[in-house]
Amino acid sequence: MATFKVPSQVSRSVLTVDTLLGVDMTNDPSNVDKSQSPNGQNLIRDVPGKVRKCMGYEKLFALEHAIHGYHGYGEKPGLLHAGTKLYRVDLAGDSEPELVYSEAADRPSRSWQLAERLFLADGKALLVYDGETVKKASEIAKIPLFTIAKAPAGGGKQYEQLNLLQPKFQEMFLGTEDAKEYHLSFSGLDSADVTVEVLSAQGDWVKKSEGADFSVNRQTGVVTFTTAPGQSPVSGQDNVRITAARTVAGYADRINKCDIGILFGVNGAADRLFLSGNPDYPSYDWYSGQNDPTYWPDTGYSTLGSGGSAVMGYSIINNYLAAHKDERDTDRNVVIRRGDLVDNQPAFPITNTLQGPGAVAKGSFCYLCTEPVFLTALGIYAITPSDISGERYSQDRSYYVNGALTRESGLAGAVAAVFRDLYWLCVNGHAYILDGLQSLGQERSEPYSTRQYACFYRTNIPASAIWVENDRLFFGDSSGAVYRFFDDPKAQESYSDDGQPIHAVWETPDFSGKLFYKNKTFRYLALQLTPAIATSVKLYAQKRGIWGFLREETRKARYFSYASLIYSKFTYSNDQTTKTLHTKLRIKRVDKARFRFENDQRNEPFGLMAYALEYVENGNYKG
Repeated sequence: MATFKVPSQVSRSVLTVDTLLGVDMTNDPSNVDKSQSPNGQNLIRDVPGKVRKCMGYEKLFALEHAIHGYHGYGEKPGLLHAGTKLYRVDLAGDSEPELVYSEAADRPSRSWQLAERLFLADGKALLVYDGETVKKASEIAKIPLFTIAKAPAGGGKQYEQLNLLQPKFQEMFLGTEDAKEYHLSFSGLDSADVTVEVLSAQGDWVKKSEGADFSVNRQTGVVTFTTAPGQSPVSGQDNVRITAARTVAGYADRINKCDIGILFGVNGAADRLFLSGNPDYPSYDWYSGQNDPTYWPDTGYSTLGSGGSAVMGYSIINNYLAAHKDERDTDRNVVIRRGDLVDNQPAFPITNTLQGPGAVAKGSFCYLCTEPVFLTALGIYAITPSDISGERYSQDRSYYVNGALTRESGLAGAVAAVFRDLYWLCVNGHAYILDGLQSLGQERSEPYSTRQYACFYRTNIPASAIWVENDRLFFGDSSGAVYRFFDDPKAQESYSDDGQPIHAVWETPDFSGKLFYKNKTFRYLALQLTPAIATSVKLYAQKRGIWGFLREETRKARYFSYASLIYSKFTYSNDQTTKTLHTKLRIKRVDKARFRFENDQRNEPFGLMAYALEYVENGNYKG
């Protein structure tokens, strides 16, 4: 009797992906982890492991020139830098920008708040803002007391250094009974007024008049009294005070031409302003007096690394100051200093240097969680506290977007801000975003890196400056427009870029099954979406390198809300729980396939939580 054997049914395989960790724009799509997307745009972390469409932005107002930066000043209105003008503006209110200064540099500026004032550096002049007016710091700069206990003929004790920012200095003399000539420390005085004061018997300083009470030989630096001031009425106390000016060419420009800086001090205190970025002295930096950025001692400077390599920015790591150099200095790209007191004077000795790629963008320095991050030609790098005393290089943190980021032109013009644990780096209309809450761990690390952050990619962000104010994210563009990002993820109106739709895409890696050389037949696709009043998704599949449209789902992930009724997107469903969508597939005899989920509708949120595939493998793939 003949018998027949029924072939066993080919087993069905299931792939479920319920953790979504941003994009991988560096590896080939066939080598991308299933939790990442080789082509994902305009999606951001919703909660760790889930993604949603990025919220858009609205235009607040427009000025005439490119936006170079915003400088917050506590609860007072901040300053908006547009072109060569500074505007006082309250971004939390509806008031119009008020012009307060019109002689700024037409380039990016940076600011620091110290001693209840805001100081701005733009490469043209160090400016100071008190909440009402903007002045050049040189106009109110400290006049240093250069010497004390000085005899009329000279000598004395040096008390303070000259101020680079302005030419005036002051000297105190202990007068003698008959001396009429008082010799200043410098000859070649400016033609500006010389101020002379004499201590009276009552303990008051009495101002004298040039011409009537004294004369000045500015060439020799000698003040001659008509009548000798005599001895001091208080034993041992100086009784003659002379203020004069002596301009040294280029002194003020050493400070005014700086455009980067940071607050640092002895033992890590943030009580001195460090400035650098002067193109005439690229490897120099200067530090101010304690709690006084109008005073810049002429001896308060350091030379960092080789003279041809520029300082690009600063970071604070624990109680140390890190100065980041450009790529020209291959031996010491990061110079580490500490703050000490030596003979009661501040000193900032170098304690270590680190090697690695040089910084390329002055506007890229931020702190992501506890890490200082900055842009290099090889990607976004970080320095950790362990690097200070160890021998590690600075570490890559943007491996998964480096495939696109490092190909961008004009990286020197990149600008950055940190907003709610996300580092936004904007260049050429794109934003590369590192998620400080999602570290991919040691098992996903790359060479010279202890970990990598989940990364996201945003389009249509033409930012020339980006900043955070009052827990809101803003940016300005090169045309002078100022935009504010929406902050309510549940509002339909949050999902447009100044009225334009946002095209959100999550593309899967290539799926080649358990055995890459076997034929695959994909039969079923399911998605888990976040419900919304109005949302939709378009599904695509790629087979043999060609994309094909599968279907569009416009109803099943929606729920009804009378308060936000949209008749064109009406649904009877009141179910606000997570939605599962599915579709049958007919993709046969392929070695791999790729899928794409899109939402490109204006004012529609889109949240992707998970997806799953069912497929079978049978026979060897013959191509």
